[in-house]
Amino acid sequence: MSRADRARVGAYGAAACAAAYGSMKLAQALGANALADKDPLPPQLREMLLARDPLFVASHWLLAGAAVVGVIVALATVRPWGVTVPRRLLLAIAWTLGVFMIARSIGGLGFGFVGDALLLTGVRPAPVEHAALARTLARWDLLLWSPFFLLWGMCWATAGWRLGRRGSLANNRRHFR
Repeated sequence: MSRADRARVGAYGAAACAAAYGSMKLAQALGANALADKDPLPPQLREMLLARDPLFVASHWLLAGAAVVGVIVALATVRPWGVTVPRRLLLAIAWTLGVFMIARSIGGLGFGFVGDALLLTGVRPAPVEHAALARTLARWDLLLWSPFFLLWGMCWATAGWRLGRRGSLANNRRHFR
């Protein structure tokens, strides 16, 4: 696979992940459960989420909107109309999102492979009053959310890496074929 093809895969992968995540958040904003009960949140926040607290409903609308922006930004890294967006801005967004999502998947932000493994092996004890729920959510995070964020982050990083290596978009229109 050529470098240009890898860039396309990264950009389209980031766009697809953003669309999937945004669709889930939109469904939650409209009242669907759509994995809301699998979010690895502290129990009091989880209860607010499942009770459709207005703050969580509003946050889902914001996240769905941010996902739409994410799709557009991801596609701007490989589509001809992306030349109108400042390259440095695209680079900053792609790398920031890539690093953030990879860190989240590994466990640098509290959740992720490391935190879930520590909880499930008993190295990090679960809260006594919510031990069963904490283990269930850690399993979901380990098997669904962390791999998803790792994939999404790698797609963003691939798109950013290729965009940075390619130079100015305006001078490299041939890469958009």
